Amino acid sequence: MGLIRDKVISWQFGAGGEADMYFAAFVVPDIINYLLAGGFMSITIIPLLSRRFQEDEADAWRFFSCVFCWTLTASLLLTGAGILAAGPLARLVAPGFSPEQWQRLAFFMRIILPAQIFFLCGACLTALLYLRRQFSVPALAPLIYNGCIIAGGLLLPLLGTGTQSGYGMTGYCVGVTIGAALGTFALPLRVAAGGGLHLRMVWRHRLMGRFLLTALPLMLGQTVIMLDEQFLRVFGSLAGDGAVSLLNYARRIAQVPVGLMGQAAAVASYPFLVSLLTQGDTERFDQTLRSALRAGLGLIIPCALWMMASAWPILGVIFQGGRFGATETLAAVPLTQIMLASAPLWIVYMVLVRAYYAHGDTLTPAVTGTIMTLACLPLYYYWAVPLGAWAIAALSGASVSLYVLWLVGIWVRRHGGGAFAGLCGLGLRALACSLPGAGAAWRLSRYCLEHLTLPPILAACVTLAVSGLTFALLFLPLVRWLAPSLLEPVLRRLRR
Repeated sequence: MGLIRDKVISWQFGAGGEADMYFAAFVVPDIINYLLAGGFMSITIIPLLSRRFQEDEADAWRFFSCVFCWTLTASLLLTGAGILAAGPLARLVAPGFSPEQWQRLAFFMRIILPAQIFFLCGACLTALLYLRRQFSVPALAPLIYNGCIIAGGLLLPLLGTGTQSGYGMTGYCVGVTIGAALGTFALPLRVAAGGGLHLRMVWRHRLMGRFLLTALPLMLGQTVIMLDEQFLRVFGSLAGDGAVSLLNYARRIAQVPVGLMGQAAAVASYPFLVSLLTQGDTERFDQTLRSALRAGLGLIIPCALWMMASAWPILGVIFQGGRFGATETLAAVPLTQIMLASAPLWIVYMVLVRAYYAHGDTLTPAVTGTIMTLACLPLYYYWAVPLGAWAIAALSGASVSLYVLWLVGIWVRRHGGGAFAGLCGLGLRALACSLPGAGAAWRLSRYCLEHLTLPPILAACVTLAVSGLTFALLFLPLVRWLAPSLLEPVLRRLRR
């Protein structure tokens, strides 16, 4: 749905101008979410809430109500402050924009900021559903959210008397807040209430101190992972018109396999990791962590290499059309390839960081990530911005990769290498099996797109089909010979 949303935006607005301001409008709302650890609510609350439900259910509901009340209060205060200070904040987050663009950006921010109230309060309810191992409802939330954004952007001009160009991206901004209210708050609230939600006004609980100590590093530690997308927007605004949009579109493509494989493995494994540690079963903890890492890496390496080889037709199919022409597609190709190169380490991070959190250690990822952020800031400004969008993308991938390798080193030193046993060999075998197919897919993609006399979208579809089939024909025999364990989980599912 995120791809469909960006496809609609790229078709109507292309890269630059209105699209740049829309993407930049998320910087401040996202930082508010980070400051209140909204994205990590399930990580911070699940271990404490799980134990309280086992010991005293009534007290567990009081603790949950206390967290919810303070989250609601803090989100209201920060959102209100952001709305009042939208003008100065627009200049801060997009220093490369013009005064007219700052005014438009502030307008977009004021519309989008209230969505954070629903995101943060909804995160509490989603954590409760994860604790009950109800994954389907949280999975629906982004579908509803993105659907509302698309609907808002397409329908608002039809409901008024203005033209699409007159409204610009205002409808998409309205859709953000409506989608957050319906998808990330109202839906989880309805399901949680149906399962016996007991929410009341509670402002004090003895576990709030432990909760804040766990959450504080996540609130204060602004890691390169958390700020990666914001850096692309802030420093992209200094790299010229269209850079913010092109970097966003490229990142969207690069994050698709990460979201499908890494996020799934990380979210699904976390409640089990917490449960195993609660039982004191460290051996099964290492096995679960190793299985999640192997499954994620085994899929992401061939997928990322094929996508790098086929970036041109992929971008042609997904984004090219309307105001996003062939020039923008070619400009986004190297950015997409650069960002895909770090995709395997994104997978490692998503799984490994939850192992840290399962141990109750939120400090190590936050401190190391903040140090990496501070080290990268001058590099972004003095090295990447003068060189352009490709350097911003390269520094993004390099900083994330170094940060993840640092976390791996700390984990091995503290807990041993059991969780990573055989992982390096598996990755090298997956790489060896994927390279021949990726090379052939790259050559065929370029040849087809340069010589096929078909409409652009049809030529890209044909090229993508040829590229994928070629990769599969070369990859599958090699992987059956050199790394059969990569295919075993898939084959086991098919046999069932």
